[in-house]
Amino acid sequence: MNSATAFVPTAASAFAAAAQPASSAQPGIDARTRGEPVVRIENLTIAFRGRHATQAVLGPIDLTVHAGECLALVGESGSGKSVTARSLVGLNGANSEWRAERFEIAGKDARRYRERDWRAIRGNQIGYVLQDALVSLDPLWRVRDLVAEALRGVPSRDVRERSAELLQSVGIDDPERRLPQYPHQLSGGLRQRVLIGTAIAGGASLLIADEPTTALDMTVQRQILALLRARRDAGDALLLISHDLAVVAELADRVLVMRSGRVVEQGPTREVLSAPAHPYTRQLLAAIPVPASRGFRLATDTRSTDTPDSAERIPLPQKRIDAEARVLSVESVSKRYGTQPDAPAAVDEVSFTLAKGETLGIVGESGSGKSTVARIVLGLLAPDSGQVTLDGQPWSTLPEAARRRRRAGLQLIAQDPYSSFDPRYTVGQIIGESLDAVGIRGDARRRRVLQLLDEVRLGAGCYDRTPRELSGGQRQRVAIARAFAPNPALLVADEPVSALDVSIQAQVLDLLADLQAEHGTAMLFISHDLGVVHHVADRIIVMRHGRVVETGPVERVFNAPAHPYTASLLDALPSLPERAPHAALAALG
Repeated sequence: MNSATAFVPTAASAFAAAAQPASSAQPGIDARTRGEPVVRIENLTIAFRGRHATQAVLGPIDLTVHAGECLALVGESGSGKSVTARSLVGLNGANSEWRAERFEIAGKDARRYRERDWRAIRGNQIGYVLQDALVSLDPLWRVRDLVAEALRGVPSRDVRERSAELLQSVGIDDPERRLPQYPHQLSGGLRQRVLIGTAIAGGASLLIADEPTTALDMTVQRQILALLRARRDAGDALLLISHDLAVVAELADRVLVMRSGRVVEQGPTREVLSAPAHPYTRQLLAAIPVPASRGFRLATDTRSTDTPDSAERIPLPQKRIDAEARVLSVESVSKRYGTQPDAPAAVDEVSFTLAKGETLGIVGESGSGKSTVARIVLGLLAPDSGQVTLDGQPWSTLPEAARRRRRAGLQLIAQDPYSSFDPRYTVGQIIGESLDAVGIRGDARRRRVLQLLDEVRLGAGCYDRTPRELSGGQRQRVAIARAFAPNPALLVADEPVSALDVSIQAQVLDLLADLQAEHGTAMLFISHDLGVVHHVADRIIVMRHGRVVETGPVERVFNAPAHPYTASLLDALPSLPERAPHAALAALG
């Protein structure tokens, strides 16, 4: 028995699978070309002691990753994927206990490793790309310092040049501009790319990538996948953790499907995803938004072991869009950061409207101005020119005290839930705080919070937990519950499902549809996942370099894009392999 020591160190849908033929290129290698095992584990189990003692990996799990191979772990949040991966670098914390009959790293028995042994492995033999880039990057260090730390073996005279090369290799344009910046000055996608750059800097023979493309737009995701694929083809081993099955299909050679701490299915990626044998795997695939699922519920009960073969698609409740009731109007809004006259415009002459009960999707690459638009709409950032009106009344020109009185009707689901929470608050306090503004207090507040926790599939057991005790997907569900609490007239959803696995994503998208149908809520939906946007949006605007390059009804834009940039985004979508005939899957296209 070992105790690990604590160490502080996208998601595209399957729209393209129905919109175009699956790629004939198959990822992977066969046994004749596969290299020696970099990691070999047999009969692994992991448990946690303490207040919330749990058996995280019931196992026993057998896991082998060869040189030149990519193994993917997929499954819902809490299935044990990240816990299993963290055990490879001793990062499960002091309250963890694990057992294994074999636990070899580069041919050496790691079962009796001490902290100094794990420290020698991290970054040198095994690189780790964590899920939450903002938490993983030191906020007090500039990008150049973060990268330089990972390049400790490089002569000091070469560090700056090598740092710029690393940033460019992970898709960061103008790296010289980014090196002196702090993490908070970067978009979510840029932070994730910096994190990937630091992970590969040491030349590790195994790279663990935990949701490496979650925060990335389609074109940058394509670059990162190409980078990871090139490292695999050059002989490096990859352990990929992802809820995006299309990304898994493009990169992984083999896949292990995990559920509640156990492996329920495994095999070659193309075989598992095209002809899944286990009902749970089929349920995950059925939850992916595709064109045929638009207007229908995505969620199935993944707690059930019954096959969904005979399940019929259930229509979503009919939206009540009142085109005459304009909830939001953005008129010629522009915003520049910095005082220099030649500073690029983050948002340049952007205009759009949003009606009651309508969903407007905003898509574009990282840095295109999507989140800046969201902050201006929320009144968190003043535009340099133009104006925003809310329910026909001035909004962007109001003083903060006047805006505060109206904020209950305007709620945000943030991209990074962990940084938006007070870490000292419990889940009950985080959600309950948004109810105070609408006068719900005492026992009524607790009942409403418990109801919301049930709706987002967290349950009453999370009421007294703090954010650090939750997984990334669980934190996002808390953020969604908090936004739903006061029944707002306008919901700004900034990447609301980017951290969620496909089955929970399906539940959340269904819940958003229910909320709109019941309350006529208008929603501004910002996402880099074009398949999700296609599923939820009525209209769409495409942004690039702060400007709107295309807008229109979602079906028209997706099926007949007028702008070359829109077409390039759609072309960058990864796709699932063609599925073998199966009643439930065939029904979804």
